[in-house]
Amino acid sequence: MPKKILLLSAYHAPSHDYWLQGLLRELPEFDWTVLSLPPRYFNWRIRGNPLSWLATESETLARDYDLMIASSTVDVATLKGLVPSLVACPTALYFHENQFAYPQSQNTEQRRVEPQMVNLYSALAADELWFNSAYNRDSFFAGCQGLMKALPDHVPNQQWLESRLAKTRVLPVPLHSVGDIERRESDSLRIVWNHRWEYDKGAENLCRAIEVLCERGVELELALMGQRFRKRPVAMDKLVQRLEAGSQSVKLSYNGFVADRVEYFRLLAAQDVVLSTSLHDFQGLAIMDAVQSGCLPLLPDRLCYPEFFAADYLYDSTPENGDGEAVALADKLTSWSASLAVRPPVPDLRALEWAALRDQYRQCIEALGR
Repeated sequence: MPKKILLLSAYHAPSHDYWLQGLLRELPEFDWTVLSLPPRYFNWRIRGNPLSWLATESETLARDYDLMIASSTVDVATLKGLVPSLVACPTALYFHENQFAYPQSQNTEQRRVEPQMVNLYSALAADELWFNSAYNRDSFFAGCQGLMKALPDHVPNQQWLESRLAKTRVLPVPLHSVGDIERRESDSLRIVWNHRWEYDKGAENLCRAIEVLCERGVELELALMGQRFRKRPVAMDKLVQRLEAGSQSVKLSYNGFVADRVEYFRLLAAQDVVLSTSLHDFQGLAIMDAVQSGCLPLLPDRLCYPEFFAADYLYDSTPENGDGEAVALADKLTSWSASLAVRPPVPDLRALEWAALRDQYRQCIEALGR
């Protein structure tokens, strides 16, 4: 009999979908039951997911499972309290991100304690904690310790937190192989920024860096391929208007969101360098997509990036000094634009693909499940 696994994702964002579909396709020997909720109304979703599932999936939740795997947005503690059959079910909590290291919006004045407490209580209710990067793990535990120091009274000692640390694993989200990519050559350096147009992706830092490059007269082509929303950074619209005027050394070669994955990889294969200016990234799947397509990554020396990429692909990180970080990014691009000889080779990410990680996932599931 195959192991019966309940797979839960409370905020069904694209990165979570990528992970979910990978598990179902790459590990078909398990009997999967999947419950997910759409990625909207975040504060309600992270706190209300047990109520939402009880309203529509109570019979599904009450079945007998050998293992429950929940993403970190699932309120595992409440769910187990409301569904008695899940109390004794071995549980792995998978952290795509954590609410302690997620940057606050400029419109958020107070600490986001509620989502952080959901992460914390869920971690206490799970048997193992799986993180997509060591950075994610370390920032989660540092955030928990910081929260404990901020609480007014009746705070437990650190032993309960240290007991959780002993039950962690680092399991990156495995990449799907993209096969052979047909690269298109160009006389100019082509750069791509393929992130959401939101505050946490550091759009302002990108705009500063492009302004520096234009002031220097560095000739580049820029493709903007990230998803954008009605509310988005004003700096990005100003940048697009400036580049579309056609009087800058940086030319806008593409501007749009690419929903079709085949077309997305085709366009990535037409670029030379993928940029990150993010304020948070826990694994950097968008960067890894581009690297698999043959792009050189150019990333700030912080977050998860030093864990996955060597120093040759990093620029000096000074998040408290946006202008300084923009200059550091522009310096690296200026150098790479001037000479092919100074560019490092494209990193090999095959160690992060399903072919390399499938057995590790299988072993973790077999070891924890009943």
